[in-house]
Amino acid sequence: MLETLYLESINVGRIETISHNQHSLTTGICKYPVEGPVLVEETGLRDDAIVDTEHHGGADQAIYAYSADDYDWWADQTGRSYPPGLFGENLTIRGMPSDMNIGDRLLIGAVVLEATAPRIPCNTFAARMQDSGCGLAFRHAERPGIYFRVLNGGEVAAGEAVTHIVNESSNVTALDLFRFHYAQRHDVATLQRFLDAPVASRFRKKIAGKLQALQRDSG
Repeated sequence: MLETLYLESINVGRIETISHNQHSLTTGICKYPVEGPVLVEETGLRDDAIVDTEHHGGADQAIYAYSADDYDWWADQTGRSYPPGLFGENLTIRGMPSDMNIGDRLLIGAVVLEATAPRIPCNTFAARMQDSGCGLAFRHAERPGIYFRVLNGGEVAAGEAVTHIVNESSNVTALDLFRFHYAQRHDVATLQRFLDAPVASRFRKKIAGKLQALQRDSG
């Protein structure tokens, strides 16, 4: 199934130091809209700052996209404004669903992106939002945004059409993985199903660890 969306904003990060709760950290989460074409490479947007490479970036999480419609939802809920890039996303896409199948693809001109994982909020996100409670609110909202790997690079520009190709053979969604991250109990069949999907390597490592522990405990 094909659905047409459009690219509302392209956001590139720069290295900044931000402070929250008497702690300071250096981060690339602060991303701002840019004009003109931007090159999408295998590792993400050219010139995009990534500081914490242990938890962010890499081939399986090269691009983070967030739905402009979900920003509208947040604005309705909180009464504040949510400019593009506020959550640290590279691409703000109008019409992008809150949940997608792992393996779904987005086509933007020659660029092909493949969905790999949801975003999990961290302490850096709380510092960016200047709100210690935003992580819990983000969890309950279940509008995490999606990480993508780059299957084919090229230039993209704001205003371009985005085609969403649903991976109808997939039975694992981004919200499945988002809920997995917070779940206290797991079962072997579900974890194996997750591993059969083209999941990002960091998530795959977590899932495999839980699966090994279950198999070990079951004897």
